[in-house]
Amino acid sequence: MRRSYKVVDVFSDKPMRGNPLAVVLDAAGLSTDDMQRIAGWTNLSETTFVLPPTNLSASYTLRIFTTRNELPFAGHPTLGSAHAIAEAGRAAPKNGVFVQECKIGLVNVRVDGPKITLELPTAKFTRLEPADVDELESLLGRKILRTPVPAVVDVGPKWIIAELKGADDVIAVKADLARLEKLERKVGATGLTIFGRYASGDIAIEVRTFAPSDGIAEDPVCGSGNGSVAAFIWAANPVAGGLSYTAAQGRCVGREGRIDVVIDAAGKITLGGACITSVDGTLIYEGSVRN
Repeated sequence: MRRSYKVVDVFSDKPMRGNPLAVVLDAAGLSTDDMQRIAGWTNLSETTFVLPPTNLSASYTLRIFTTRNELPFAGHPTLGSAHAIAEAGRAAPKNGVFVQECKIGLVNVRVDGPKITLELPTAKFTRLEPADVDELESLLGRKILRTPVPAVVDVGPKWIIAELKGADDVIAVKADLARLEKLERKVGATGLTIFGRYASGDIAIEVRTFAPSDGIAEDPVCGSGNGSVAAFIWAANPVAGGLSYTAAQGRCVGREGRIDVVIDAAGKITLGGACITSVDGTLIYEGSVRN
């Protein structure tokens, strides 16, 4: 069967940068095993499958897969899928907003030309134990700030979040992925997102994301990871009137991206960036193929 298929570069207005996402726009009739098989074949950090909504309030249903597992929610797949759906005319946003139905619930996604933004689900925090922070610092080979204490931030995916001394330290990290995978499994995390601040300039922080337990050595630009960083920053130091900044991610894997983050006075987080389609074609897959 022929199914409409796109690859969207998320958090970039230039193709071959940002974070690539595979989107299957005609997913009806595919089983969970089929979806996982296709996600393994694309070999991208995530692949999404668009289905009719089951909730009357939703514009569509989205299922999100890594090469190994299904995710309840993820940032760059949400943004890139909305771009693909709008571009293909598969659904029309109401007053500029799609309502995405996914495993975590309903997520509002705003479409404003090439820029797509989402409202982050409410974050939950679990501080890391001191021994786990020590192990994290050791496997990164760089000092971690202990105030605020690194934590697992749950926004659907569960990211270990830690701040390093500065952006240069983040860029210099060479993580021991085998040890990190063990730590992820120990604390029940999807992966690790680290960040460090720039002293000046238009970019506030540099971010990197690793998820070896999900088969992702380094994610080029991670939406939920950046949202978790924003929640971590806000929880440590709420700012009267809110906060906005731009983060950079992806330079260490040659996929430079930019993420715009806004936190309102109540702590609600929205994040987004540009999206551009780099592949527009057809996936030929019969479904339920067995070896």
